[in-house]
Amino acid sequence: MKRSAFTMIELVFVIVVIGILSAIAIPRFAATRDDAIVSKARATVGALRSAIATERQKRILKGNFNDITVSEAAGLLEYDFVNKDPRWSVSGNTFTFTAPDRTTCAFTVSGNKLVTGTCHVTGMTDL
Repeated sequence: MKRSAFTMIELVFVIVVIGILSAIAIPRFAATRDDAIVSKARATVGALRSAIATERQKRILKGNFNDITVSEAAGLLEYDFVNKDPRWSVSGNTFTFTAPDRTTCAFTVSGNKLVTGTCHVTGMTDL
């Protein structure tokens, strides 16, 4: 009668294969996390641009033609991204997003539009 048990060599081989696979997969998961953070920032920029346009149209309908300031723009989104997300900051006239690799992307509100200033964040340079 033959016993179906694993030999020590088979177990070592399986452990080595699992180690190799994890060495390949873990860095890819870290990169995926960074891509998700940048994608969230891109969505925030899109939502903020839409909110500024909507607020501008509301003001025009009310007869108010004053420009929207950065502090007013920061309060337009129900999700308070400036105070709840440490990657975003407001300094004077500028919104700044800091990516996981410490590169930054700056936005200003000019002419009732969100304008991209200097941007060195991979994946956001086309905004």
